[in-house]
Amino acid sequence: MSKLILYTIHVSPPCRAVELTAKALGIDLDQRVVNLLEGEHLKPEFLKLNPQHTVPVLDDNGTIIAESHAIMIYLVSKYGKDDSLYPKDLVKQAKVIGALHFESTVLFARARFLFEPIIFFGCSEILPDRAEYVEKSYQILENTLVNEYVAGDSLTIADFSCISSVSSLMGIIPIDEQKYPKIHAWIKRLKALPYYEEANGSGADEVVKLVLSSKEKNASKI
Repeated sequence: MSKLILYTIHVSPPCRAVELTAKALGIDLDQRVVNLLEGEHLKPEFLKLNPQHTVPVLDDNGTIIAESHAIMIYLVSKYGKDDSLYPKDLVKQAKVIGALHFESTVLFARARFLFEPIIFFGCSEILPDRAEYVEKSYQILENTLVNEYVAGDSLTIADFSCISSVSSLMGIIPIDEQKYPKIHAWIKRLKALPYYEEANGSGADEVVKLVLSSKEKNASKI
């Protein structure tokens, strides 16, 4: 069987969430970088794959799936040896789905809200209202972590999704360990995964460097 193709870019939290899932499942992906900063996602050949021009996009032998959460669910459902990462039990599954939506509508949405003005629109500072919005998301996550993981007492794809955004944000808006001890304990659990650094940690560092270097570059033009 040919490798599954993932159109991706490592600085993207959703792409890294898929990479974490693939690593957990032992899937070796053919990763093809789509450089968003150079507009490669807007080229006709990519638009044929995904008219929404977003990454990640999975090509499983001609089956095309876009959107990170959909890809993760697909991978686990088709290639998982069990249902631990995405439970079949309806109550447990509902909690995972809820956490995935929390990531997309709160954590990742606020990361974009914070980063995009700097990366794409020439902003030269961390806007205070946006930083405060991120802090509020930390408090929500802290309150959510009543168990060891975001959707219960075991690791699921919801953790991969949430850590991809949190690890990107924390390099810009630090997470105070005394204020958010549950988040710090959760992060340590995820970092202990043998594939964490390759699939997510290095990419989170890259996006932080990108934001800070863009911020400095924008400031030099003022």
